[in-house]
Amino acid sequence: MPTLADLRAERIRLCRLTADRALESVDDAEAFLHDRRMLTLVADSSLPSLFGATHEEPYAAVKAGFGSWPKTKWRWGGELAGRTGVLTAKIHRGKLVFLSREAASIADPLCRESLARAADGELGPEAATIVSHLAAAGPSSVDDLKTELGLDAKTLRSAREKLESSGAVVSKGTVVPAAIEPGHKHSSTLARWDQAFTQRRKGSAAASLDELVVLGVRATVVTHQEEIRTWFHWPVTSGAIEGLVRSGRLSRPAPGWVAAPQ
Repeated sequence: MPTLADLRAERIRLCRLTADRALESVDDAEAFLHDRRMLTLVADSSLPSLFGATHEEPYAAVKAGFGSWPKTKWRWGGELAGRTGVLTAKIHRGKLVFLSREAASIADPLCRESLARAADGELGPEAATIVSHLAAAGPSSVDDLKTELGLDAKTLRSAREKLESSGAVVSKGTVVPAAIEPGHKHSSTLARWDQAFTQRRKGSAAASLDELVVLGVRATVVTHQEEIRTWFHWPVTSGAIEGLVRSGRLSRPAPGWVAAPQ
C-alpha cells in the first residue's frame, strides 16, 4: 500500500499543484476535468481546482472575490462550462463545481431527490413555483422568471440559493443586451437538474452519496477525513466514511487520512 508521503507526492502531480504542471489552455483544463472527474472553480479545499491549476497571478490580489481570479485566464471557467460533456452545479456547499459526465451521473439520484423535495415545497413556496415553471416553460432566464413569476430580486436570489446548492437547479451564465445601449450585462439561465442532465441513473440517494464521496477522494488522491464533510450539500457522517474504509472502497494510509484506488 502506498505511504502517505507517496500519496501526497502523487497528489501534487495529479492535481497540478506546482507551476511546472500549470494548465496551458482550455483544452488542457477539459482534459484535467476528465482525469479528475470534478474540479472546483477556485482553490478552497483539497479538491482539485481549475483556477488553482493555472498558477497565474490574480487580477487584483488585494481584493476578494473576482479580484482573486487569474489575471487573464478568468474566462476559462465559462469556456470550460460550455464544453460538451461538462456540467456545472453549486453542490459544493453553494459554490461552483465542474462535473464530468461520470460525476454528474453519480450525483444524479441526489439531485433528482432534491428536485422532488423542491417540487413538494420542502425548499419553500418560491422554490416550488420556480421548478414548476421551469418544467412547463423549459430553461428560463433570470429576467423572465422575475417577470413571469412576479418575484423580486431578493426573493428570487434566496430561492435560487436553496435550489442550486441542493442540485435541484443548475444555472449557466449568459450575456444579454443592456437596457440602455450600448453595452451588455451578465445574467443567468436556470434549468432543472433533469433538464440539464437527462440520463436518469438508477439507485438510491444514499448510495449515490457514497459514490460521490469516493469520487471526490479519488479526485484529491489523498485527503484528511474530516474535510470530506465540508465538500457537498449533503451531510457525510464519520460512520459513512468508516463504512467505505471497511468495505475497501477507501483506504487509510495514516490515522485521519483516506485515499481511493487510482
